[in-house]
Amino acid sequence: LLLGMVLAVGVLWWFLRRIRATLLVAVSIPVSLLFAFSVLDLSGHTVNVISLAGLAFSVGMVLDASIVVLENIVRLRESGMSSLEASFAGAQQVRGALVASTATTVAIFLPVVFLPDEAGQLFSDLALTIAFAVIASMMMALIVLPTMANQWLTDVNSDDPHSHWWDGITQRIMTLTDNRGRRLRWIAGLVSVPLLLILLLRPDVDYLPDGNRNLVFAFVHPPPGVNIENLRTEMGQVVADRLAPYVSGEKQPAIRHYFFVAYNGGVFMGARAADSGRAKELVGVINETIHGFPDTIAFAKQSSLFGGSRGGRTVDMNIQGRDMDKLLEAARAGFAAVKEQWPEANVSPSPGLELAEPELRLVPDERRIAEAGWNRNIMAQVSRALGDGLYVGDYFNGEERLDIIVRAEPWDTPEQLAAIPLATPDADIMPFGELVKVVRTAGPDKLRRLDRRRTVALRVTPPEGVSLEQTIAFLKEKIEPVVQEYLPEGGGVRYSGAADKLEEALVNLSGSFMLALVILYLLMSALFHSFRDGLLVLLVLPLAAIGGVLALRLLNLVTFQPMDLLTMIGFIILLGLVVNNAILLVYQTRLAERQGVLRRAAVEQAVRLRLRPILMTTLTSVFGLLPLLLVPGAGTELYRGLAGVIVGGMLVSAVFTLLLLPALLRSGESESALV
Repeated sequence: LLLGMVLAVGVLWWFLRRIRATLLVAVSIPVSLLFAFSVLDLSGHTVNVISLAGLAFSVGMVLDASIVVLENIVRLRESGMSSLEASFAGAQQVRGALVASTATTVAIFLPVVFLPDEAGQLFSDLALTIAFAVIASMMMALIVLPTMANQWLTDVNSDDPHSHWWDGITQRIMTLTDNRGRRLRWIAGLVSVPLLLILLLRPDVDYLPDGNRNLVFAFVHPPPGVNIENLRTEMGQVVADRLAPYVSGEKQPAIRHYFFVAYNGGVFMGARAADSGRAKELVGVINETIHGFPDTIAFAKQSSLFGGSRGGRTVDMNIQGRDMDKLLEAARAGFAAVKEQWPEANVSPSPGLELAEPELRLVPDERRIAEAGWNRNIMAQVSRALGDGLYVGDYFNGEERLDIIVRAEPWDTPEQLAAIPLATPDADIMPFGELVKVVRTAGPDKLRRLDRRRTVALRVTPPEGVSLEQTIAFLKEKIEPVVQEYLPEGGGVRYSGAADKLEEALVNLSGSFMLALVILYLLMSALFHSFRDGLLVLLVLPLAAIGGVLALRLLNLVTFQPMDLLTMIGFIILLGLVVNNAILLVYQTRLAERQGVLRRAAVEQAVRLRLRPILMTTLTSVFGLLPLLLVPGAGTELYRGLAGVIVGGMLVSAVFTLLLLPALLRSGESESALV
């Protein structure tokens, strides 16, 4: 946050080269952030990594309004106006554009603040922080800054050391868009080429980043029938001996503490690193520790911030059918295929792949049950009463409602169960074993059903560096055909877990994106009193999108960064940011035309007057975000992709908008000037 402030103010000074002018704008940062802090506190929100990231994102944005106002005041002072006149007129001339740009920045958050999933919960604090800071910066620029400029801005120097740059760039832009054919080529190229490149270069989609939580979980599935006490003593002792050098600090990464729990289904353990920055290294240590035990399935993984022990990137491949034996056969084939073709992935079955748990199967004797005066439904109720108990109603004792459960005397063996006497309507007293056949058999360690269908799930967690989209594609293309060969008739494969969440989130985000576009278009049309001008502003959005995509591609050359939900939200934020430059150009052009200036001269004036503030606001925002993009620290792995999208989108959009908007605005150059 502090580094972002320093970089943003440094860029500001490079453009202005005036200490007082720089300080006048820079004061917007603490004032706006303090306002955001206060509103967050009053609304019951806490200061956390997410809200601090929102403040870091806001550092460059809160300077935008003040830069535009101050630059306009300085320009008017340089043209000969008095301090008071320039301060008032400077804010008045750009007030409409600033209100519109602030409205778009704030309104763009509305469709995504109320997303129901984890991304929406994360984005809420981030969005509120940015929105409050941007609103405060607009009020600061339009109310406080003109007064401060009138009192303190006395060192106005009419010699801009960079003025020849702005004039040269303006003339070059006007030359490139002078010819009607050139304008059409620029418009077609700068709208269609980005859309094509987005389709070709789009990164793989992911759900949510895991984060860098200092906790590594491990699971060990032992062979059926293993005694829990043996697991606890024998395996637990081996694990303790293997981890002892890491606990003592003799080997690195050192372990602060760990736990080991044995239960009916296997072993669950976890560990924390003494140095939280080395938590990822513990995964390899724990994997080495838990492997090597005979007939076990074991894996370790770093805990996710969003998915707990299973992680936010675990895909459930649900194999469904009626025949349990066939299901297990198909699941074994799929499990073996994953292990063989993708050994780096973690895969675990649920339930286990063997029918090894002792089970009693009750086979009803229809004839004997009918002779006794009962039916299958009554027999099922009797069986429940002889087992865990049959719910028959409830009782209210004046304070709480209690369940009434009918339960027979406990029994220890199948023979005792079969000998239990039952009073029947038509056959007097009969032993339970004459009405049903009690069969000893084996079954799965637990029953799993999905949509009322028997299911065996293969839970696959991809290794680091592989996206959720790639994982789902691998399972569908490589593993599902293997599983289908063993499935009985009527069987099938469904995907859930992170796959379901990703699909649902993509639907929600698509709707939010379309709603954001509609909000933007309506706001722009209302500002300019023209649906056509609103459409002109929206045409710069493909440039921002391809900038974000290219930034992700470059980021992936250095570190793995898929297009997860937080990164996708960055594209939505871009909608409200990149239109600000277009608003300034369109607003200034229409203002000049209303004053009687011809179209070409109005566009040239808009480019010349707004070129410097556009570059200043873009670069201060970009440099304010660079620490989140480049500097490691708590939370940066969550927002690195989001920051990269915004930085890339703003840079590409700022450069090419200066070509696209003049070409669009000059498309009706032959028409008479608006009055």
